[in-house]
Amino acid sequence: MTHLQAGLSPETIEKARLELNENPDILHQDIQQVRDMIITRPDIGFLRTDDAFILRFLRARKFHQTEAFRLLAQYFQYRQLNLDMFKNFKADDPGIKRALTDGFPGVLENRDHCGRKILLINRGDDWGHKNSFIDILRAILLSLEVLIEDQELQINGFILIIDWSNFSFKQASKLTPSILKLAIEGLQDSFPARFGGVHFVNQPWYIHALYTLIKPFLKDKTRKRIFLHGNNLNSLHQLIHPECLPSEFGGTLPPYDMGTWARTLQLQSCSFQCSDFSSSDCTFSSECSE
Repeated sequence: MTHLQAGLSPETIEKARLELNENPDILHQDIQQVRDMIITRPDIGFLRTDDAFILRFLRARKFHQTEAFRLLAQYFQYRQLNLDMFKNFKADDPGIKRALTDGFPGVLENRDHCGRKILLINRGDDWGHKNSFIDILRAILLSLEVLIEDQELQINGFILIIDWSNFSFKQASKLTPSILKLAIEGLQDSFPARFGGVHFVNQPWYIHALYTLIKPFLKDKTRKRIFLHGNNLNSLHQLIHPECLPSEFGGTLPPYDMGTWARTLQLQSCSFQCSDFSSSDCTFSSECSE
C-alpha cells in the first residue's frame, strides 16, 4: 500500500483492485502516464496536477489512462467554458447557500450497503421558483467537490435519489435544452465520480417525456443506472435497503432535515473556486478548516 491509499480500509483497497484495476505497485506510474498527456492539450489550463487529484480521475475510469486523461481535460474545459457558474464557487455564495439550505442536495450521513454516499433531492415545489436551476446545479457540483475528497467515496461512489413530487409541468417547461445539456456535461462527462444509480420516485408523465428527450445524450452506462420507480418504493428498496433511507422514502430512519448538509458545509468553510479558469495565472483553491 502506498501513501496515496492511506486511510483506506483493507476491504476498500481490495474492492479497488477487483473493480477498478487499482494496483498499488504501479500507482505512481499510472498517475505519471496521465500527467504526461497534459502537454497534448495546451488549450486547457490544468490547475491541479498533483498525484491525489489525478488519482480520482483514474479511479473514475477504472485506470484506463487515456479515458482518465480525457475526463481530466473535460473537467477543466467545462469550468473554462462556464466561468460564471464557478465564480464565488463556495458555500456562502448567496445562490448556492439558498439552494443548499433548501436541500439541493441533501446528503445522508450514513452510506448504503455498498459504501456509497446517498444524495437526496426531494423539494420539487422549490425547483425553479425559489432557486434557479443553475444555482441548484452549482450546489450539487460544489457538494460533489467536497465529498470526492474522501477516498472511500472515490472508490465506492454515489447514489442520487430524486423525488419529483410537487414538481409542476410549468417548472418542467423551464428545464430548457441548454440547462439539461449543462447538467449532463457537468455530471456525466466532466466529474470524476462513480454514480451507482440515479433513482426517480413519484415522477409525473412529463418527467418521463423529459427523460425520453435527453436519453439519446446519455451514455449507455448512464442509461442503465437510471431507475424510474414511480410511486413503487418497493422497487427502490430492492436496490437501496430501507435501513439506509429516511421515512419519506419508506425507510426506517427519521425524516431527513434538508438543511443538515448546508450547515455542514458552512462549518467546514470549504471553497473550490477560481477567479478566471481561462488564465494561466489562475490557481485552484481547496481550503477547508474543520
